[in-house]
Amino acid sequence: MTKEQVHARIVELAVIPAVRAANADDALFAAEAVSRGGLPIVELTMTVPKATELIAQLIKKHPKMLVGAGTVLDIETAKACLAAGAKFISSPGLDLDIVEFTVQSGVIAIPGALTPSEIIAATKAGADFVKIFPCSQLGGVDYLHALKRPFPNVAFVAAGGVNQQTAGKYLEAGATAVGIGEDLIPPRAVTIREAEWIEELARRYVHTVKYLRQPE
Repeated sequence: MTKEQVHARIVELAVIPAVRAANADDALFAAEAVSRGGLPIVELTMTVPKATELIAQLIKKHPKMLVGAGTVLDIETAKACLAAGAKFISSPGLDLDIVEFTVQSGVIAIPGALTPSEIIAATKAGADFVKIFPCSQLGGVDYLHALKRPFPNVAFVAAGGVNQQTAGKYLEAGATAVGIGEDLIPPRAVTIREAEWIEELARRYVHTVKYLRQPE
């Protein structure tokens, strides 16, 4: 999958599930459940034990799944993720070295940012998307909407506290995509291996995106 195809797929799906888990088995279970629910894309956070090995495993087992790396905090980790096959690199904050390395490697860069100055720096460095994080805790939908006015051409990913009730509002306010964590992958659902719970939540997010894109 080319960088352009990855970019288009993220825009199409508009939901990026963030997989955080206590171990690789839990993470694999969660990733497969959201995929069956209609979201064949995961941001596997580096807080998962042996995360880079799991990225490679997921890609091999599910070649049609779009697998990226999240919570990437340094160049060394970014390099390991790309070596494992990650199709995008996401961070909670702005590290220009990571952005520049990812861009030079021909992979989608999704750095975190919060202020206008950080957004400008991220876009100048070549970021493909800019993740506004933590979005809901610091201004929410109104803040995202305000950012779109001076930055109409920036592809924003709203993340941090986004849920079923607000996801559509963020997309309507101008977000290109939303990043969803526990509201899509409840830790309890993973613990008790209730795949249908996660699949149903995924289907609801898919429905939200389809509903918003219906012609009036």
